Amino acid sequence: MSKIKKTIPRLRFSEYKKDSNWEEKKIYQLGNLINGLTYSPKDIREKGLLVLRSSNVQNGVVDFNDRVFVRPDIKGANLSKPNDILICVRNGSKRLIGKNALIPIDIPLATHGAFMTMFRAKYPEFIFQLFQSEAYDKQVKADLGATINSINGKNFLKYEFMVPRNPKEQQKIASCLSSLDELIASHNDKLKTLENHKKGLMQNLFPQEGQKAPNYRFPEFENDEEWVVKSFEDLFTIGNGRDYKHLEEGDIPVYGSGGYMLSVDKCLYEGDSACIGRKGTINNPLFLTGKFWTVDTLFYTHSFTDCIPKFIFYIFQNINWLKHNEAGGVPSLSKTNIYKIETKVPKPNEQIKVVAVLSGLDNLINIQEGKVGKLQQHKKGLMQGLFPKIES
Repeated sequence: MSKIKKTIPRLRFSEYKKDSNWEEKKIYQLGNLINGLTYSPKDIREKGLLVLRSSNVQNGVVDFNDRVFVRPDIKGANLSKPNDILICVRNGSKRLIGKNALIPIDIPLATHGAFMTMFRAKYPEFIFQLFQSEAYDKQVKADLGATINSINGKNFLKYEFMVPRNPKEQQKIASCLSSLDELIASHNDKLKTLENHKKGLMQNLFPQEGQKAPNYRFPEFENDEEWVVKSFEDLFTIGNGRDYKHLEEGDIPVYGSGGYMLSVDKCLYEGDSACIGRKGTINNPLFLTGKFWTVDTLFYTHSFTDCIPKFIFYIFQNINWLKHNEAGGVPSLSKTNIYKIETKVPKPNEQIKVVAVLSGLDNLINIQEGKVGKLQQHKKGLMQGLFPKIES
C-alpha cells in the first residue's frame, strides 16, 4: 500500500492556501462500484443496448468506434450514466488493467461488460483525476502483483487517497485538469486525422490487390508504364545481427524489433535501411539511417536494386506481416519467406515522388505526436504538484 508523504500538495490555488490539510479517504467513502454485465454470444444483436468494454477506453476518453450490442431486455444490466467512471478491472493484457474514462454527457443507452466496473461518485470529475494520479497507479500495480491480471473489487474499494476537505477545492482542481484534458483530446483528434489521412493516401498511392497501377499517380507519371511485379529478393538483401562481426558500441544507437534498445548481441550497419522484426514484434517496420547497430531480432535491408530504401519502408507498412508468421507461439519471420513476397514498384523517379509526399506527412505526424507528448508531460508534472506526494 502506498503511504502519503504529505497532507497537502506542493501547488495549491491561492484561495485555498489557508484551508485545512487534506484528509485521507478510502475509495468506498467516495462512491460506489457498479458491477458489469455477463452476456453470451446469443445475446448479441446488431442494435440494442451498447456494452462498453476495454476497447472503448482510449486515452482517458470513451471511444464508441468499437461497438457491441445486446438485447435491450437482458437481465443484470446496470445502465451507464453521464460522469460515471468506466474502469477496466480484468484483461489479458496487464497494462490495460486500471485504465479508465469518464462517461460523456451524450452517452447512448449503454451498460458495461463483466471485465469492466463503473464507479459512481458525488464529485466524479475530481475522482476521475485521482484515477489518473501516481497514487492510483501505484495501488493498481501493487494489487496486481506478478501474475494476476485483474483488480479485486474489495481491494479496490480500500485504495487510499488524500482529498481536499473543501468540495470547491476538489472542483477547482478537476476544472483545471479537465481543461488540459480537453486540449490533449483536441490534439489527439488532430493526430488521428493525420494518421487516417496517411492511411487513405497510401491506399491510393500504392496498387491494391488486382491493380497494376495505383488509383492516383502524379501528373508527370500518368502516361508511364504500369508498375512492375517483383519479389523482395529482386529488390534488396536482408541482414540481421549475426551477419557481421561484433564491434564496440560507443555512442552508436542500437535497435531491435521493438525499436531503440541496448544489447550486446548486435551488428553494425551504415546507410538507409527499411527494417522489420525477425522475432517477437514482426509488424512494426522501422526506417533507420546513418550508422546504427541491429540485434538478432531485427532484419534490416541493404544492397537495393531498382528501388530506394524509404520506398521499401512504405511498402513494408502496407504488408500484413502477421500473415507471414511462421510460428505458433512467438511470432517470427524468415529470410526465405520474406524474399518470396511480391510487390509492385514503379521507376525510381516515381518512387522518389511518393516517398517525398509520405515523408512530409510523416513529419507532420511526428510534430503532432510531439505536441501531444509535451502536453501529457505537462499534465503529469501539474498533477505531481496538485496532489500530495506519495512514497511506496
